[in-house]
Amino acid sequence: MTPTEWGIVALALVGAFFGGVASIGIVRLPDVYTRAHAASKSDTLGAVLTIGAAALAIQTDLSTIKAVFLLVFMFLTNPTAAHAIARAAQDQGIEPWTAGDKEGKQ
Repeated sequence: MTPTEWGIVALALVGAFFGGVASIGIVRLPDVYTRAHAASKSDTLGAVLTIGAAALAIQTDLSTIKAVFLLVFMFLTNPTAAHAIARAAQDQGIEPWTAGDKEGKQ
């Protein structure tokens, strides 16, 4: 395998890892704020690394440019959307989970 192919495989595997971490975080974390954090950080990084691997694999001028625009779009919109979700939760009066909260307490 060439070094470019190794880079593609590495980017895709690391991107898939961070996508999996984001999925587990969304399912396992206790409140909307921590879930938004998991979705914005890990999911953005996983998607960007995976799209970077696709851009390296395609290696055509127009498709690579489109992938770079998509990367920039993802970097701008994913954290902004997570911030908007957290802000909406705060405006609705949803309290953040604290270490003193017990599971199942209402």
